[in-house]
Amino acid sequence: MSDLKPSTPLISPSISRRLPDFKQSVKLKYVKLGYHYLITHGMYLFLSPLVVVIAAQLSTFSFQDLHALWEHLKFNLISVFLCSTLLVFLSTFYFLTRPRAVYLVNFSCYKPEDVRKCTRQRFMELSVFTGSFTPENLDFQRKIVERSGLGESTYLPEAVLTVPPNPCMAEARKEAETVMFGAIDELLAKTSLKPKDIGILIVNCSLFNPTPSLSAVVINHYKLRGNIISYNLGGMGCSAGLISIDLAKDLLQAHPNTYALVISMENITLNWYFGDERSMLVSNCLFRMGGAAILLSNKRSDRWRSKYQLVHTVRTHKGSDDKCFSCVTQLEDPKGEIGVALSKDLMAVAGDALKTNITTLGPLVLPMSEQLLFFTTLVAKKLLKMKIKPYIPDFKLAFEHFCIHAGGRAVLDELEKNLQLSDWHIEPSRMTLYRFGNTSSSSLWYELAYLEAKGRIKWGDRTWQIAFGSGFKCNSAVWKALRTINPAKETNPWMAEIDQFPVEVPRVSAI
Repeated sequence: MSDLKPSTPLISPSISRRLPDFKQSVKLKYVKLGYHYLITHGMYLFLSPLVVVIAAQLSTFSFQDLHALWEHLKFNLISVFLCSTLLVFLSTFYFLTRPRAVYLVNFSCYKPEDVRKCTRQRFMELSVFTGSFTPENLDFQRKIVERSGLGESTYLPEAVLTVPPNPCMAEARKEAETVMFGAIDELLAKTSLKPKDIGILIVNCSLFNPTPSLSAVVINHYKLRGNIISYNLGGMGCSAGLISIDLAKDLLQAHPNTYALVISMENITLNWYFGDERSMLVSNCLFRMGGAAILLSNKRSDRWRSKYQLVHTVRTHKGSDDKCFSCVTQLEDPKGEIGVALSKDLMAVAGDALKTNITTLGPLVLPMSEQLLFFTTLVAKKLLKMKIKPYIPDFKLAFEHFCIHAGGRAVLDELEKNLQLSDWHIEPSRMTLYRFGNTSSSSLWYELAYLEAKGRIKWGDRTWQIAFGSGFKCNSAVWKALRTINPAKETNPWMAEIDQFPVEVPRVSAI
């Protein structure tokens, strides 16, 4: 949400909510879930010390010791046979049951043409020219934009920039094809991949779901193979990009030696709101044109050329709660205009979903020292009934980089405070919001592209992507860098202007 002054609130100050303080209650069941995931992969933890001990013991053997062992084994063929059989069985079981590694070969973010740029002043002029908004709501939009954190170079589709606007199916298809094909063409050029090599295709776009589907549009345009496994995800909000990544990960476990193409985007043309409900007007002020294409692989031979390896995905869904379910809803206003309404409870719901998500993720990623401190204080509070605040782990010890969905300035402010992040950690999200606006599910990839353009990604670095979506959902993905990214060899939307960033974004920038 935009950060409004009390004089011009989106909702009444008496009922407004902020993200809850994560130092409050922690639900034990989510801690257990995280440890369940950890124990599921506990074989690695138990085998590693055993291998080290055996290697250390063997290093002390002399040649005479090895000769004596050989002489002993020659007369114990049954023992040798049983041990060998057991070793072969365990090795086979290990290699057949361990999950396939999922690599991010490369990704691309679509950068629209300069003619699509929309300054904040032009946005206000377009709002006036439509003749759809009252003077009071025009003033409301102006105040939203002034506090939104958006800069002067965000993009809108042609249908919205036209006077009068031309929101129709043809223009919506044109926008979708422009974004998807632009991102895919760049990705194919980066990876030298042939379209026929793609075995899995996943497209996510929440508010535009034509027939044939967007995935079918991609298949038709690039003449993808007939047995491709394709999915088209709709209505899943700004976190649909990470849901697509999680789905691709699962599919890559079942289909060996396969490439998966994930396309994350949103469509503005048919979802521009022309009514006077303030809860629906905010999306006009924040959402902008953009999209990303990501290529994943489970081929071991692709490890050498891939940028990242997917380490964890954690999905949290709070849809069973009515308040969470209805906090972001597409509906008609009293005049019949369709828009996306944002509830007064959105910030509180987002905070609760994030708390659940990081409580589950923590045991998977935090160093043992942080886990012990967290576990000790949790036991003292839950079992010993001591009146102490739960220990909030330092996630900066688990991750070098953070890509937080650039949904709005206020959300970034609250997450920066509650996760105890520095300006440097939140910089990719703030600059993405400033330069490209809220591009929905693709914003995480503009943020990762920013980190690459700045030359911050080093070998072994861990990056945490966090996204929120309607329903209500909070999803996380953890990536490990497989190599140091050299900005001089990169092609992404930031490269031509990266030296201009970061910039100072005032809390209120008058139009």
